[in-house]
Amino acid sequence: MEVQRRVAPFVLTQLANFMSVTAGSMVFIAIPWIALEISGSAAQAGLVVSLTAIPGLVVIPVIGSIIDKYGRKRVAVWAELITGALTLLLPLVASLWELTIAWLIVLATLKNVLAAAGPTARKSLVPDIAVPARMTLDRANSIHEGVFATGFAFGPALATFCIAVIGSAETFIVVAAFALASGLTASFVRVVEQHEPNDASEKEPFYRYALQGFKILFATPSVLVMMVAISILAVIYLPTEMVVLPAYYSSLGDPAGLGLLISAMAAASIVGALFFEQIHKFLSYSTILRIGILGVPLAMLPMSQLPAQWAMFVGALVLGLAWGPLLPLLNTVIQRKIPANKRGRVFALEMAIWNAGPLISMVAVGSAVDGFGIRPTYTVLAVTVLIAGLLVSFNRHIKSIDAREEIPIAG
Repeated sequence: MEVQRRVAPFVLTQLANFMSVTAGSMVFIAIPWIALEISGSAAQAGLVVSLTAIPGLVVIPVIGSIIDKYGRKRVAVWAELITGALTLLLPLVASLWELTIAWLIVLATLKNVLAAAGPTARKSLVPDIAVPARMTLDRANSIHEGVFATGFAFGPALATFCIAVIGSAETFIVVAAFALASGLTASFVRVVEQHEPNDASEKEPFYRYALQGFKILFATPSVLVMMVAISILAVIYLPTEMVVLPAYYSSLGDPAGLGLLISAMAAASIVGALFFEQIHKFLSYSTILRIGILGVPLAMLPMSQLPAQWAMFVGALVLGLAWGPLLPLLNTVIQRKIPANKRGRVFALEMAIWNAGPLISMVAVGSAVDGFGIRPTYTVLAVTVLIAGLLVSFNRHIKSIDAREEIPIAG
């Protein structure tokens, strides 16, 4: 007897995904904006973003282990509920006392402790919800990252609207509401999580179990080369969205312009992500990676000259289209190559990269903006991403991501 197709787990997971990412992308705008309001310094804004990324760098490998040991859905639920509750502390403190840079660092750090746990757990869960929905991994990850990009497009616009209407601190009430709604929605997902037979690593002490993600990564060249590409974008590209562009639009007094630009990038990346499955019918994984890792800096170069707003939007659209297929590609490669019992720890490393990247470069970029100006700093970042992208494109291991062997996702 044929098993009935069930799409409800997939749909509910994507609703939770959208609400969680909306909350997170609102914070990308709101935290630097509040820091600039308080200090008027791009370097101070960069310092805030960098310091508040430390919990993610330290905690995420442990979270990956918790996901693998105790369940993907369970972490997806509780991480969002706890994050939403912690987020409410910022508007509460702002209503009682004057919000300073020190307060902002403390409160944003608390909020970020588990912020990456929900996305990590949901990425690890995608193969489990794809099976009952009868979706290929290409399609499931295409939709998952398309929804992610939709939330990322909606969040900045909503954040700038909330900042203008209710104030920057009060915006975090809306952020908390989206996080809490994400956790509640994920709690209704009914799914059987796949598990392989335990190996010897399952019996190791917890700290060694947590470090297995690094061992798995370096033993899998196809995943490693993808992680290197993502690291480049995290360390060099992300500061342009989180410090350089906010500093530029803050100097213009145009928060709505910033929100619309970031949303344009994300909207274009929705298209790129949703067409990932179709693109893969004509192009290999390695070719998709090359186009993405080189397309991003080629779009950055004209944007770095700070042209008219329409030209900035054109660059943002090209950048988003190049970026769009990269995350579905990374998800698919990890899910094909890594056993289910170890998937959480490897996806946790990806999230650690996103947190560590700003930590490594954000203060330096903010200082460069203050010291040398926005245009020179943006130009140097664009050229650096291009050089790094060329090095990745010619790496001898890049072809290994095209290998067809994969971990089965259904019993």
